Amino acid sequence: MEACNVVEREVDKILLKFGVVNEHAETVLQDLIHHIESLKKEFAEAPANHELTPGQVQILKEAMKKVCETVHRLTTEHRELHGSVSKVGKAIDRNFTADFASTSREDVFSGPEKSHLLNQVICQHFYRHGMLDIAAELAMEAGIKTDEGTKEPFTELNYILDCLKQRNLEPALDWAKKHREALLAQNSSLEFKLHRLHFIRLIQQGPSKQTEAITYARQNLTQYVGRHGKEVQALMGTLLYLPNGIQSSPYSHLLDPTLWLDIHDVFTREACTLFGLSVDSPLSVCINAGCTALPTLLNIKQVMQQRQVNTVWNGKDELPIEIDLGKDGRYHSVFACPILRQQSTENNPPMKLVCGHVISRDALNKLTNANKLKCPYCPVEQNPEDARLIYF
Repeated sequence: MEACNVVEREVDKILLKFGVVNEHAETVLQDLIHHIESLKKEFAEAPANHELTPGQVQILKEAMKKVCETVHRLTTEHRELHGSVSKVGKAIDRNFTADFASTSREDVFSGPEKSHLLNQVICQHFYRHGMLDIAAELAMEAGIKTDEGTKEPFTELNYILDCLKQRNLEPALDWAKKHREALLAQNSSLEFKLHRLHFIRLIQQGPSKQTEAITYARQNLTQYVGRHGKEVQALMGTLLYLPNGIQSSPYSHLLDPTLWLDIHDVFTREACTLFGLSVDSPLSVCINAGCTALPTLLNIKQVMQQRQVNTVWNGKDELPIEIDLGKDGRYHSVFACPILRQQSTENNPPMKLVCGHVISRDALNKLTNANKLKCPYCPVEQNPEDARLIYF
Protein backbone atom coordinates (compact mmCIF):
# COMPACT_ATOMS: atom_id res chain seq x y z
CA MET A 1 0.00 0.00 0.00
CA GLU A 2 2.90 2.33 0.77
CA ALA A 3 4.21 1.80 -2.77
CA CYS A 4 0.88 2.95 -4.18
CA ASN A 5 0.93 6.02 -1.94
CA VAL A 6 4.45 6.97 -3.11
CA VAL A 7 3.46 6.71 -6.77
CA GLU A 8 0.22 8.57 -6.12
CA ARG A 9 2.14 11.46 -4.55
CA GLU A 10 4.37 11.69 -7.62
CA VAL A 11 1.32 11.68 -9.88
CA ASP A 12 -0.28 14.45 -7.79
CA LYS A 13 2.85 16.57 -8.20
CA ILE A 14 2.73 16.09 -11.97
CA LEU A 15 -0.96 16.97 -12.14
CA LEU A 16 -0.32 20.10 -10.10
CA LYS A 17 2.49 21.16 -12.46
CA PHE A 18 0.32 20.46 -15.49
CA GLY A 19 -2.43 22.60 -14.00
CA VAL A 20 -0.07 25.51 -13.28
CA VAL A 21 1.55 25.37 -16.73
CA ASN A 22 -1.83 25.10 -18.45
CA GLU A 23 -3.27 28.04 -16.51
CA HIS A 24 -0.20 30.20 -17.17
CA ALA A 25 -0.11 29.29 -20.87
CA GLU A 26 -3.81 30.08 -21.28
CA THR A 27 -3.41 33.49 -19.60
CA VAL A 28 -0.33 34.45 -21.63
CA LEU A 29 -1.86 33.31 -24.93
CA GLN A 30 -5.09 35.19 -24.27
CA ASP A 31 -3.17 38.42 -23.58
CA LEU A 32 -1.13 37.91 -26.74
CA ILE A 33 -4.25 37.23 -28.82
CA HIS A 34 -5.94 40.39 -27.52
CA HIS A 35 -2.83 42.44 -28.34
CA ILE A 36 -2.65 41.06 -31.91
CA GLU A 37 -6.39 41.57 -32.41
CA SER A 38 -6.11 45.21 -31.35
CA LEU A 39 -3.28 45.77 -33.84
CA LYS A 40 -5.30 44.14 -36.62
CA LYS A 41 -8.23 46.40 -35.76
CA GLU A 42 -6.06 49.54 -35.99
CA PHE A 43 -4.64 48.48 -39.35
CA ALA A 44 -8.12 47.67 -40.66
CA GLU A 45 -9.34 51.17 -39.75
CA ALA A 46 -6.38 52.88 -41.50
CA PRO A 47 -6.79 54.20 -45.09
CA ALA A 48 -5.97 51.82 -47.93
CA ASN A 49 -2.92 53.84 -49.10
CA HIS A 50 -1.60 54.50 -45.60
CA GLU A 51 2.12 53.96 -45.05
CA LEU A 52 3.44 52.77 -41.70
CA THR A 53 5.18 55.36 -39.59
CA PRO A 54 8.47 54.54 -37.84
CA GLY A 55 6.55 54.28 -34.56
CA GLN A 56 4.08 51.78 -36.00
CA VAL A 57 6.92 49.72 -37.47
CA GLN A 58 8.53 49.61 -34.04
CA ILE A 59 5.24 48.46 -32.48
CA LEU A 60 4.99 45.62 -35.02
CA LYS A 61 8.57 44.54 -34.35
CA GLU A 62 7.90 44.49 -30.59
CA ALA A 63 4.72 42.45 -31.17
CA MET A 64 6.62 39.89 -33.26
CA LYS A 65 9.39 39.75 -30.68
CA LYS A 66 6.79 39.19 -27.94
CA VAL A 67 5.24 36.33 -29.92
CA CYS A 68 8.61 34.63 -30.39
CA GLU A 69 9.54 35.04 -26.72
CA THR A 70 6.17 33.66 -25.61
CA VAL A 71 6.46 30.62 -27.85
CA HIS A 72 10.03 29.97 -26.63
CA ARG A 73 9.00 30.32 -22.98
CA LEU A 74 6.02 27.97 -23.34
CA THR A 75 8.17 25.43 -25.18
CA THR A 76 10.71 25.52 -22.35
CA GLU A 77 8.03 25.02 -19.72
CA HIS A 78 6.58 22.11 -21.69
CA ARG A 79 10.04 20.57 -22.06
CA GLU A 80 10.56 20.76 -18.30
CA LEU A 81 7.40 18.70 -17.79
CA HIS A 82 9.00 15.71 -19.53
CA GLY A 83 11.55 15.41 -16.74
CA SER A 84 8.82 15.47 -14.11
CA VAL A 85 6.77 12.86 -15.98
CA SER A 86 9.78 10.55 -16.15
CA LYS A 87 10.00 10.66 -12.35
CA VAL A 88 6.65 8.87 -12.19
CA GLY A 89 8.02 5.98 -14.23
CA LYS A 90 11.09 5.84 -12.00
CA ALA A 91 8.88 5.83 -8.90
CA ILE A 92 6.88 2.91 -10.32
CA ASP A 93 10.05 0.95 -11.13
CA ARG A 94 11.48 1.71 -7.70
CA ASN A 95 8.40 0.73 -5.71
CA PHE A 96 6.93 -2.15 -7.71
CA THR A 97 8.40 -5.46 -8.77
CA ALA A 98 8.30 -6.02 -12.51
CA ASP A 99 9.39 -9.68 -12.40
CA PHE A 100 6.17 -11.59 -11.79
CA ALA A 101 7.58 -14.85 -13.15
CA SER A 102 9.01 -15.68 -9.73
CA THR A 103 5.50 -16.25 -8.39
CA SER A 104 4.38 -18.62 -11.14
CA ARG A 105 4.96 -22.27 -11.89
CA GLU A 106 5.83 -23.20 -15.46
CA ASP A 107 4.21 -26.63 -15.22
CA VAL A 108 0.73 -25.25 -14.49
CA PHE A 109 -0.22 -24.69 -18.15
CA SER A 110 2.32 -26.97 -19.80
CA GLY A 111 1.04 -29.76 -22.01
CA PRO A 112 -1.57 -29.84 -24.78
CA GLU A 113 -4.45 -30.78 -22.46
CA LYS A 114 -3.90 -27.85 -20.09
CA SER A 115 -3.38 -25.42 -22.97
CA HIS A 116 -6.59 -26.64 -24.58
CA LEU A 117 -8.46 -26.19 -21.29
CA LEU A 118 -7.10 -22.66 -20.91
CA ASN A 119 -8.20 -21.78 -24.44
CA GLN A 120 -11.68 -23.11 -23.66
CA VAL A 121 -11.92 -20.88 -20.57
CA ILE A 122 -10.83 -17.83 -22.58
CA CYS A 123 -13.25 -18.70 -25.38
CA GLN A 124 -16.13 -19.05 -22.92
CA HIS A 125 -15.21 -15.67 -21.42
CA PHE A 126 -15.62 -14.04 -24.82
CA TYR A 127 -18.95 -15.79 -25.35
CA ARG A 128 -20.20 -14.59 -21.96
CA HIS A 129 -19.40 -10.98 -22.84
CA GLY A 130 -20.99 -11.10 -26.27
CA MET A 131 -17.70 -11.04 -28.21
CA LEU A 132 -18.85 -13.78 -30.56
CA ASP A 133 -16.53 -12.91 -33.46
CA ILE A 134 -13.43 -13.04 -31.26
CA ALA A 135 -14.59 -16.28 -29.64
CA ALA A 136 -15.23 -17.89 -33.02
CA GLU A 137 -11.79 -16.86 -34.31
CA LEU A 138 -10.09 -18.20 -31.17
CA ALA A 139 -12.04 -21.45 -31.36
CA MET A 140 -10.99 -21.94 -34.98
CA GLU A 141 -7.30 -21.19 -34.37
CA ALA A 142 -7.11 -23.24 -31.16
CA GLY A 143 -9.06 -26.18 -32.56
CA ILE A 144 -11.93 -25.87 -30.06
CA LYS A 145 -15.15 -27.55 -31.14
CA THR A 146 -18.20 -25.45 -30.36
CA ASP A 147 -21.80 -25.99 -31.34
CA GLU A 148 -24.66 -23.55 -31.62
CA GLY A 149 -26.07 -24.83 -28.35
CA THR A 150 -23.03 -23.42 -26.57
CA LYS A 151 -23.35 -19.98 -28.15
CA GLU A 152 -27.13 -19.57 -28.08
CA PRO A 153 -27.62 -18.93 -24.32
CA PHE A 154 -24.87 -16.30 -24.25
CA THR A 155 -26.12 -14.65 -27.43
CA GLU A 156 -29.63 -14.34 -26.05
CA LEU A 157 -28.51 -13.17 -22.60
CA ASN A 158 -26.22 -10.48 -23.99
CA TYR A 159 -28.97 -9.23 -26.29
CA ILE A 160 -31.40 -8.96 -23.36
CA LEU A 161 -28.81 -7.22 -21.16
CA ASP A 162 -28.13 -4.69 -23.92
CA CYS A 163 -31.88 -4.03 -24.16
CA LEU A 164 -32.10 -3.52 -20.38
CA LYS A 165 -29.30 -0.96 -20.56
CA GLN A 166 -31.48 0.90 -23.07
CA ARG A 167 -34.49 0.47 -20.71
CA ASN A 168 -36.24 -1.89 -23.11
CA LEU A 169 -38.06 -4.47 -20.97
CA GLU A 170 -39.83 -6.48 -23.65
CA PRO A 171 -37.08 -9.08 -24.43
CA ALA A 172 -36.48 -9.67 -20.70
CA LEU A 173 -40.21 -10.09 -20.02
CA ASP A 174 -40.56 -12.56 -22.88
CA TRP A 175 -37.60 -14.54 -21.54
CA ALA A 176 -38.98 -14.54 -18.00
CA LYS A 177 -42.42 -15.73 -19.18
CA LYS A 178 -40.82 -18.52 -21.19
CA HIS A 179 -38.85 -19.73 -18.14
CA ARG A 180 -41.52 -18.92 -15.54
CA GLU A 181 -41.76 -22.38 -14.01
CA ALA A 182 -38.00 -22.77 -13.65
CA LEU A 183 -37.69 -19.29 -12.12
CA LEU A 184 -40.46 -19.97 -9.63
CA ALA A 185 -38.74 -23.22 -8.68
CA GLN A 186 -35.68 -21.24 -7.61
CA ASN A 187 -37.87 -18.66 -5.82
CA SER A 188 -37.00 -15.89 -8.26
CA SER A 189 -38.67 -12.46 -8.20
CA LEU A 190 -37.27 -11.44 -11.60
CA GLU A 191 -40.57 -11.37 -13.50
CA PHE A 192 -42.28 -9.29 -10.79
CA LYS A 193 -39.47 -6.73 -10.81
CA LEU A 194 -39.71 -6.45 -14.60
CA HIS A 195 -43.48 -5.86 -14.43
CA ARG A 196 -42.94 -3.34 -11.62
CA LEU A 197 -40.53 -1.33 -13.75
CA HIS A 198 -42.96 -1.37 -16.67
CA PHE A 199 -45.78 -0.14 -14.40
CA ILE A 200 -43.56 2.63 -12.96
CA ARG A 201 -42.66 3.76 -16.46
CA LEU A 202 -46.37 4.09 -17.27
CA ILE A 203 -47.24 6.18 -14.20
CA GLN A 204 -44.25 8.44 -14.85
CA GLN A 205 -46.08 9.64 -17.96
CA GLY A 206 -48.83 11.20 -15.85
CA PRO A 207 -52.65 11.01 -15.77
CA SER A 208 -52.87 10.31 -19.50
CA LYS A 209 -51.56 6.78 -18.82
CA GLN A 210 -53.69 6.10 -15.74
CA THR A 211 -56.16 3.78 -17.51
CA GLU A 212 -53.38 1.89 -19.23
CA ALA A 213 -51.47 1.52 -15.93
CA ILE A 214 -54.54 0.16 -14.12
CA THR A 215 -55.22 -2.31 -16.94
CA TYR A 216 -51.60 -3.45 -16.91
CA ALA A 217 -51.70 -3.93 -13.13
CA ARG A 218 -54.84 -6.07 -13.34
CA GLN A 219 -53.33 -8.25 -16.04
CA ASN A 220 -49.83 -8.68 -14.64
CA LEU A 221 -49.52 -7.65 -10.97
CA THR A 222 -52.51 -9.31 -9.31
CA GLN A 223 -50.80 -12.71 -9.47
CA TYR A 224 -48.02 -11.42 -7.18
CA VAL A 225 -50.24 -10.13 -4.36
CA GLY A 226 -49.51 -13.23 -2.28
CA ARG A 227 -45.71 -13.03 -2.50
CA HIS A 228 -45.20 -9.28 -2.94
CA GLY A 229 -48.31 -7.83 -1.30
CA LYS A 230 -46.74 -4.72 0.26
CA GLU A 231 -44.87 -3.83 -2.92
CA VAL A 232 -48.03 -4.17 -5.01
CA GLN A 233 -49.88 -1.93 -2.50
CA ALA A 234 -47.15 0.69 -2.87
CA LEU A 235 -47.50 0.57 -6.65
CA MET A 236 -51.26 1.05 -6.38
CA GLY A 237 -50.72 3.96 -3.99
CA THR A 238 -48.88 5.87 -6.68
CA LEU A 239 -52.12 6.24 -8.61
CA LEU A 240 -53.38 8.70 -5.97
CA TYR A 241 -50.55 11.11 -6.75
CA LEU A 242 -50.73 11.01 -10.55
CA PRO A 243 -52.30 14.51 -10.95
CA ASN A 244 -49.39 16.22 -9.17
CA GLY A 245 -46.71 13.70 -10.11
CA ILE A 246 -45.17 11.07 -7.87
CA GLN A 247 -41.82 12.90 -7.72
CA SER A 248 -42.97 14.74 -4.58
CA SER A 249 -45.04 11.85 -3.19
CA PRO A 250 -44.16 9.27 -0.51
CA TYR A 251 -43.47 6.88 -3.40
CA SER A 252 -40.74 8.95 -5.04
CA HIS A 253 -38.23 6.20 -4.21
CA LEU A 254 -39.80 4.14 -6.99
CA LEU A 255 -38.22 6.53 -9.49
CA ASP A 256 -34.71 5.79 -8.25
CA PRO A 257 -32.46 5.01 -11.27
CA THR A 258 -30.73 2.29 -9.23
CA LEU A 259 -33.78 0.08 -9.85
CA TRP A 260 -32.58 -0.28 -13.46
CA LEU A 261 -29.10 -1.21 -12.29
CA ASP A 262 -30.63 -3.69 -9.88
CA ILE A 263 -32.73 -5.38 -12.59
CA HIS A 264 -29.59 -5.78 -14.71
CA ASP A 265 -27.82 -7.60 -11.86
CA VAL A 266 -30.91 -9.63 -10.93
CA PHE A 267 -31.42 -10.84 -14.48
CA THR A 268 -27.74 -11.81 -14.82
CA ARG A 269 -27.82 -13.74 -11.55
CA GLU A 270 -31.12 -15.53 -12.18
CA ALA A 271 -30.29 -16.42 -15.79
CA CYS A 272 -26.85 -17.79 -14.87
CA THR A 273 -28.38 -19.83 -12.04
CA LEU A 274 -31.01 -21.20 -14.41
CA PHE A 275 -28.38 -22.32 -16.94
CA GLY A 276 -26.04 -23.68 -14.28
CA LEU A 277 -23.41 -20.99 -14.89
CA SER A 278 -21.45 -18.89 -12.45
CA VAL A 279 -22.51 -15.24 -12.31
CA ASP A 280 -18.95 -14.07 -12.92
CA SER A 281 -16.70 -15.37 -15.67
CA PRO A 282 -14.25 -17.98 -14.27
CA LEU A 283 -11.46 -16.18 -16.12
CA SER A 284 -12.38 -12.86 -14.49
CA VAL A 285 -12.52 -14.50 -11.05
CA CYS A 286 -9.06 -16.03 -11.52
CA ILE A 287 -7.50 -12.80 -12.76
CA ASN A 288 -9.04 -10.74 -9.95
CA ALA A 289 -7.89 -13.27 -7.37
CA GLY A 290 -4.39 -13.27 -8.86
CA CYS A 291 -4.15 -9.47 -8.85
CA THR A 292 -5.27 -9.38 -5.22
CA ALA A 293 -2.83 -12.08 -4.15
CA LEU A 294 0.16 -10.96 -6.24
CA PRO A 295 1.67 -8.39 -3.80
CA THR A 296 1.55 -10.90 -0.95
CA LEU A 297 3.03 -13.64 -3.13
CA LEU A 298 5.90 -11.38 -4.20
CA ASN A 299 6.69 -10.55 -0.59
CA ILE A 300 6.62 -14.16 0.62
CA LYS A 301 8.67 -15.29 -2.38
CA GLN A 302 11.39 -12.77 -1.54
CA VAL A 303 11.45 -13.92 2.09
CA MET A 304 11.68 -17.58 1.02
CA GLN A 305 14.55 -16.80 -1.37
CA GLN A 306 16.45 -15.03 1.39
CA ARG A 307 15.99 -17.99 3.74
CA GLN A 308 16.66 -20.49 0.95
CA VAL A 309 13.44 -22.45 1.43
CA ASN A 310 12.04 -22.20 -2.13
CA THR A 311 11.28 -25.94 -2.18
CA VAL A 312 8.47 -25.37 0.32
CA TRP A 313 6.51 -23.61 -2.41
CA ASN A 314 7.36 -25.80 -5.38
CA GLY A 315 6.88 -29.08 -3.54
CA LYS A 316 3.15 -28.67 -2.92
CA ASP A 317 0.00 -27.76 -4.82
CA GLU A 318 -0.92 -25.13 -2.28
CA LEU A 319 0.40 -21.74 -1.21
CA PRO A 320 2.70 -21.53 1.83
CA ILE A 321 0.46 -18.89 3.42
CA GLU A 322 -3.24 -18.04 3.51
CA ILE A 323 -4.35 -15.05 1.43
CA ASP A 324 -7.66 -13.35 2.15
CA LEU A 325 -9.42 -12.50 -1.13
CA GLY A 326 -12.43 -10.96 0.57
CA LYS A 327 -16.02 -12.19 0.79
CA ASP A 328 -16.45 -12.30 -2.99
CA GLY A 329 -13.51 -14.67 -3.29
CA ARG A 330 -14.76 -17.33 -0.88
CA TYR A 331 -16.26 -20.42 -2.48
CA HIS A 332 -15.76 -23.04 0.22
CA SER A 333 -15.76 -23.45 3.98
CA VAL A 334 -13.14 -21.39 5.80
CA PHE A 335 -13.36 -23.45 9.01
CA ALA A 336 -10.00 -24.40 10.53
CA CYS A 337 -9.86 -27.16 13.12
CA PRO A 338 -8.87 -25.69 16.52
CA ILE A 339 -7.19 -28.99 17.46
CA LEU A 340 -5.15 -29.92 14.37
CA ARG A 341 -4.89 -26.37 12.99
CA GLN A 342 -5.95 -27.58 9.54
CA GLN A 343 -8.50 -26.07 7.20
CA SER A 344 -11.51 -28.28 6.60
CA THR A 345 -11.92 -30.08 3.28
CA GLU A 346 -14.51 -32.38 1.71
CA ASN A 347 -12.65 -35.37 3.13
CA ASN A 348 -12.10 -33.69 6.48
CA PRO A 349 -15.26 -31.64 7.13
CA PRO A 350 -16.21 -29.86 10.38
CA MET A 351 -18.15 -31.96 12.92
CA LYS A 352 -20.44 -30.57 15.62
CA LEU A 353 -20.25 -32.40 18.96
CA VAL A 354 -23.17 -32.92 21.31
CA CYS A 355 -21.85 -30.20 23.59
CA GLY A 356 -21.87 -27.70 20.70
CA HIS A 357 -18.14 -27.45 20.05
CA VAL A 358 -16.86 -28.00 16.51
CA ILE A 359 -13.74 -29.90 15.46
CA SER A 360 -12.60 -31.60 12.26
CA ARG A 361 -13.38 -35.23 11.45
CA ASP A 362 -9.70 -36.16 11.65
CA ALA A 363 -9.48 -34.67 15.14
CA LEU A 364 -12.66 -36.53 16.10
CA ASN A 365 -11.15 -39.85 15.02
CA LYS A 366 -7.90 -39.20 16.85
CA LEU A 367 -9.63 -38.22 20.08
CA THR A 368 -11.97 -41.22 20.04
CA ASN A 369 -11.04 -43.98 22.48
CA ALA A 370 -13.14 -47.13 22.75
CA ASN A 371 -16.26 -45.51 21.32
CA LYS A 372 -15.94 -42.67 23.79
CA LEU A 373 -15.01 -39.10 23.15
CA LYS A 374 -14.18 -36.42 25.68
CA CYS A 375 -14.59 -32.90 24.31
CA PRO A 376 -11.23 -31.11 24.37
CA TYR A 377 -12.95 -27.90 25.50
CA CYS A 378 -15.36 -29.12 28.15
CA PRO A 379 -15.57 -32.29 30.31
CA VAL A 380 -18.59 -33.73 28.50
CA GLU A 381 -18.14 -37.36 27.46
CA GLN A 382 -20.11 -38.51 24.46
CA ASN A 383 -20.42 -41.07 21.73
CA PRO A 384 -18.47 -39.97 18.61
CA GLU A 385 -21.29 -41.35 16.44
CA ASP A 386 -23.53 -38.57 17.81
CA ALA A 387 -21.37 -35.91 16.11
CA ARG A 388 -23.03 -34.28 13.11
CA LEU A 389 -21.55 -32.92 9.90
CA ILE A 390 -22.16 -29.18 9.57
CA TYR A 391 -21.75 -26.66 6.76
CA PHE A 392 -20.58 -23.07 7.00
